[in-house]
Amino acid sequence: MKKLFFSLIFLVGLSFVLVGCEERVYIFRPDHTPPSVPKGLYSITGDETVWLFWEENDEEDFAEYWVYRAKEGDEYYKRIARTKIAKYTDSYLRNGRTYFYAVSAVDYDGNESDLSETFDTPRPEGLDEVIRDYQKYPDVSGFDFSAGSVVGWKDPRADIFLEYDSDLRTYFLWRADEYIEIQDFGYTERFDDVNVAPDTTIGWSNLRWVEAILNHSYIIWDRYYDNYAKLRITDFVRGYGILFDWAYQIDEGNPELAPRPAHEENSLRVPAKR
Repeated sequence: MKKLFFSLIFLVGLSFVLVGCEERVYIFRPDHTPPSVPKGLYSITGDETVWLFWEENDEEDFAEYWVYRAKEGDEYYKRIARTKIAKYTDSYLRNGRTYFYAVSAVDYDGNESDLSETFDTPRPEGLDEVIRDYQKYPDVSGFDFSAGSVVGWKDPRADIFLEYDSDLRTYFLWRADEYIEIQDFGYTERFDDVNVAPDTTIGWSNLRWVEAILNHSYIIWDRYYDNYAKLRITDFVRGYGILFDWAYQIDEGNPELAPRPAHEENSLRVPAKR
């Protein structure tokens, strides 16, 4: 009888416990939605280097970016980096070769967005070069952009040379031969404010010279070899000279002097596969 009594008490107590509990069921749905495509991808061209920049993704489950690269003629992209920040530096590249880049966004579930793409061609550059008045210092008055070297104004390799007019107290940049075109781009705050050479039919000086003005940038076009260059005058120096920074695009017919603005989708030349 005692055993039956205690059994009844246990069953009644258990029923109160079961009545007082709520059953919660959690359903986990797999995430198959990738982040949005990285926006605003653009590149800055350097000497054997390309810098990539784009806008940050704002998804809560965003994890990282994958960076891809391909050379001209490649059928597939190759993933070269993973990064959590919206920029990447690709170094040890070959100047004059065109590289194609793509960036995707990946979330914590491994979902990858479509690619945001651009292309770039590194070019050689130099800082703090000096050339001087050809009348007083003829052997160091010219500059050869293809070699990045100071030469004499009569040297057949010279693209430009410098003159100082003592009457006008003014410097002038001269075209070294008939195939060289030059134009004054105007005042620039930075060297890379000049990104792409202008249309080949407009803006070039009708004279063989342009005035050399402090903080102005100049674009040079070698019509014979179809190469572009730029320089920016940063100072005037003792000994009738100018101090300047320069860049030269060794890829024939390529007007890119970097940095470039964000690309347009319909103007890309990119591999179709990853």
